[in-house]
Amino acid sequence: MKKIVLFVLFCISVWGSVIKVAVAANMSYAMPEIVKAFYKKYPDIKVEILIGSSGKLFAQIKNSAPFDIFLSANMKYPNALYKQKLCITAPKVYATGALALLSSKRKDFSKGIMLLKDKNIKKIALANPKIAPYGKAAVEALRKSFIYNKLKNKFVYAQSVAQATTYSIIAADIGFVAKSTLFSRHMKKYKKDINWIEIKPFLYTPIKQGIVLLKDKKEAREFYNFMFGNTVKNILISFGYNIK
Repeated sequence: MKKIVLFVLFCISVWGSVIKVAVAANMSYAMPEIVKAFYKKYPDIKVEILIGSSGKLFAQIKNSAPFDIFLSANMKYPNALYKQKLCITAPKVYATGALALLSSKRKDFSKGIMLLKDKNIKKIALANPKIAPYGKAAVEALRKSFIYNKLKNKFVYAQSVAQATTYSIIAADIGFVAKSTLFSRHMKKYKKDINWIEIKPFLYTPIKQGIVLLKDKKEAREFYNFMFGNTVKNILISFGYNIK
């Protein structure tokens, strides 16, 4: 029993406090860099990250999941939490994301989104549009291009845009992903106009990503405020996000 108590006390002394942050899957590559930068300024605050689709994280928060902050891939879910008085700050946009098409093999991306009509493309990965904002944006782009109905039988649905990235590489011929994914060191082998292309922004509603503070906790406020500082802005820009 003494060993257990000593271990707990040691953890408390190393980490003054722990905050839990629910993060939309499109941020899965940028977030480690953000947390690393946060630790340099606040070495006594431990940040625990849970990544998932915005819709699933929203449902967990509504069911009393113990999160301190929520970073959504759109404003819909933060706005809903605010209306239901489940957060303590009004939703605020921290970045605008972009949609891209990715294939592990060389494709003729000069055709843009119309490339998807190629008869050799049998499977198209995308995040579930019911719970993932990037999946919803993909469907919107397909509809505006008047090719949704022709292609819908080829769709391979993922539970998040991060999973859609994996599917695009190993389980499908091509897929819709978050542009931010393509700026990570793990994905740099895939080249623009050879393996991927950004979807024209006019084809879908801007993906304004929102953040809310869920608990009035000093350490959580520090991280919340940190998200709007120049350090994080520069990290987000380096991952292809638009910051205004």
